[in-house]
Amino acid sequence: MQATAYTYDPQTRAGSVLLDDGTPVPFDAAAFDAGGLRLLRPGQRVRIELGEPVEGGDAGRRVTLVTLQTF
Repeated sequence: MQATAYTYDPQTRAGSVLLDDGTPVPFDAAAFDAGGLRLLRPGQRVRIELGEPVEGGDAGRRVTLVTLQTF
């Protein structure tokens, strides 16, 4: 699935992406590290993988991988 980088904090390595419909989806350091990235800039096109919905908290799905979109 593709998305656009929206926020990124280099201290925590966490941030959020925007899906093509404009829905923001957060990611944590584990998802960022799984993609092997060193830096992410808002506006970059990325590829993400979504995990199953999180129970008891956020009703949305969680990002399990963030990496750069390549063609």
